[in-house]
Amino acid sequence: MLLLGTFYIQHKKNLAYKLTKMIRNILFILCFTTLISCSKDEDLVVPGSVNPEATANVPVQDFMWKAMNFWYFWQQDVPKLADDAFLNTEEGVLEYTNFLMSKEDPADFFRNALQFSEDNFSFFEEDYTQLIQSLSGVSRSNGVEFALMTFNNSNEIYGVVRYILPNSDAASKDIKRGDIFTGVNGQTLTASNFRSLLFGADATYTLNMAVFEEGAIAETSKTVTLTKETAFAENPVFLTKILEVADQKIGYLVYNQFVRDYDDALYKAISELRDGGITDLVVDLRYNLGGSVNSTRLLASMIYGTDGDDLFLKKRYNSKIQAQLEKDQLEIYFTDKVGSTTINSLELKKVYVLTTSASASASELLINCLDPYMNVIHIGDVTTGKNEFSTTMVDDRENTYLYSPSRINKIKEGNKWAIQPLIGRNENSVGFSDYTGGITPDIILREDIANLGVLGATDEPLLARAIQEITGVITNKRKRSVPKPFNTVYSSKMNNLLKDNMVDDTNY
Repeated sequence: MLLLGTFYIQHKKNLAYKLTKMIRNILFILCFTTLISCSKDEDLVVPGSVNPEATANVPVQDFMWKAMNFWYFWQQDVPKLADDAFLNTEEGVLEYTNFLMSKEDPADFFRNALQFSEDNFSFFEEDYTQLIQSLSGVSRSNGVEFALMTFNNSNEIYGVVRYILPNSDAASKDIKRGDIFTGVNGQTLTASNFRSLLFGADATYTLNMAVFEEGAIAETSKTVTLTKETAFAENPVFLTKILEVADQKIGYLVYNQFVRDYDDALYKAISELRDGGITDLVVDLRYNLGGSVNSTRLLASMIYGTDGDDLFLKKRYNSKIQAQLEKDQLEIYFTDKVGSTTINSLELKKVYVLTTSASASASELLINCLDPYMNVIHIGDVTTGKNEFSTTMVDDRENTYLYSPSRINKIKEGNKWAIQPLIGRNENSVGFSDYTGGITPDIILREDIANLGVLGATDEPLLARAIQEITGVITNKRKRSVPKPFNTVYSSKMNNLLKDNMVDDTNY
């Protein structure tokens, strides 16, 4: 039944239909369980059929291999993950044991023995509770979200503040969007030290501030001391606002991560815009690295519509799993519910989306999956280009290694490791998913570090461009500076465990 919870899609309203599908899926689970536990050829390995020698102390590597062998999107591209990589014989068990023992460090084993060379997004965590926290929007933070950049091909790195989180330590300090810093505790930031200085164990540090003047970065005497909160919960619904320009009401939503725990807050924000009588909507995903696929579907339903017969996306797994699933187990539809609350959709025909190169995974999914149904006016920079989804896996063999909060006591004792591998790719309703190079905007407009503006202000450059498209009114008359030769190398959000992962949670 737990596997049923993974694949069963409740998008039909007819109860008899649901019961019929449930029975079919139960039969599917029985077939799937048979696939897991036995094989027509006893010499071939299938998930869970070969165990390392009893004396070998490799429980983490064993869990990683079995989970990756079964679920990994590129399973067929990694020779040692093949179903017939190890024979179910005495010699095969020895070979499997030696393979698991080849890397003493499980992290090294995952990266160098299991991960496909073209996969830059799968990852692991020694303690699954830390990963679950990040999936819920909880992280160690002082409230400053920033980008780290190089300038004029220098080895030195400087930080640009993107926004300040409400109710954080930084919210009470003299620091704001657009501020620049070049050092920490008096040390100049470089490519070799920024991780330890900004993301190290110290809870408190002091930023050395700077300004951008006449095409150059100039250090100042100003400093800002900040303290990180161990478990800071960020509400990703950062800003909701109604802008009245030329007798038109434009809804503006800054949404910084697709987090399932904040779906109600997201719907409340959309409802406020709808009740305010907006005729147009600008969704700002500039700093949204991704997250929950289900939250993406919910936002799409709030914007476009709630017809459960409209296909939102199609999942594509590795060939082994794909062959076992039926059409209704691979398709996700628009929905009319946020939990038990009925969605009153905006039912728009057009939406404006703002992005940067940091907009990734679920942010790109929203654009791609709305595109067949409505006019998506995309403004900003080319997005990251991440179209695979992942899920959290722990050492729970009976649940095919899928993490479930109701089965924490079923996780193998002594093994708290979790992996977050890419297990599939999402296609929109017409089968398109080819945007690994990023999604190119209709209107290309990169952020200007010399003029970031205030989020929500009508003269903020990217929002102003959207307003111009909607109303024809130019609300930012400031002459745009010549683009500066900067290159983003990292950001505070990339230090979060979830980073730019897209999490498949549509059926949980």
